[in-house]
Amino acid sequence: MTDKTCRFLLKTFLSLALLTAASSGEAATGREILEKMEEYQRSITDSAFVKSRLSSCKYGLKDKKITCAESPRVKILEAVGINDGAERKDTKSVTLVLAPPAEKGIGMLNFTYDEAGRDNETWLYLSALGAVKRIANGNPDEDSESASIFGSEFTVEDLDTGKLDEYEINILEETTEGGREVWKIETVPNPDRAKKTRYGRRVLYVDKERYVPLRVELYDKQGKEIKRLLSSNIEQINDVWIAKSQTMMNLVDDRLSNLARLKINIGVSIPDGFLSQRTLTDAAFREAKLGVLRTQVE
Repeated sequence: MTDKTCRFLLKTFLSLALLTAASSGEAATGREILEKMEEYQRSITDSAFVKSRLSSCKYGLKDKKITCAESPRVKILEAVGINDGAERKDTKSVTLVLAPPAEKGIGMLNFTYDEAGRDNETWLYLSALGAVKRIANGNPDEDSESASIFGSEFTVEDLDTGKLDEYEINILEETTEGGREVWKIETVPNPDRAKKTRYGRRVLYVDKERYVPLRVELYDKQGKEIKRLLSSNIEQINDVWIAKSQTMMNLVDDRLSNLARLKINIGVSIPDGFLSQRTLTDAAFREAKLGVLRTQVE
């Protein structure tokens, strides 16, 4: 059975499970909804080659609209990823900075595991230092910048999927967000997860048709909302709805970062050995393999 067939069967199973619940009069649980949402989110890292623009700035209000109050810092990124593991719920990815020129060669290698209790692994390579550093993944004792994605308001933890067993999941209500019908779902970390996260709970507004989290509110352990993730420019790619633009607002520091996916290529052939620390440190190896990838999508 091919990987493509396995993915199709898994998506079909999740859809049938929710349809069966609806037809029997039994409402889908918050866990079932998030499982389907995460399966769709993982599709963007499924043998994928993605080019993105990451911009960050201090924000303020102008004409009742949130806008940058300064010139944004902009980075152009290329990311390569695969889904891995027994049920293809683990993700391995490399993200590399293309621009600005002064930051070209900086990279991040990330292994995300679905299994509860298994810590994710992240390494950052700073070309100026010529060294790979393992960075924190949601350690509440660490400053949030330590797990930041290239100095943005996104952290490694913010973009993780999986480990649903580490949370209590409840549907708070059915409401609307941006004119769309959504489930409002709360996730609260269990005691073990609480030791590893800076968040006391999350509230997700999940589109009932497209299974995209249109809005995510992130609260600290004192119950204060400290960050907010907003998704937009939602398009259907390979029968899956994907948010091509995500904005993370830091409500404490009045800063925001926008991750805009410029090109999404799924189903590419990833060169052997690319998802490793060698890609971070060996420029000749990295550029040769990236050339192979670019040829596939051009």
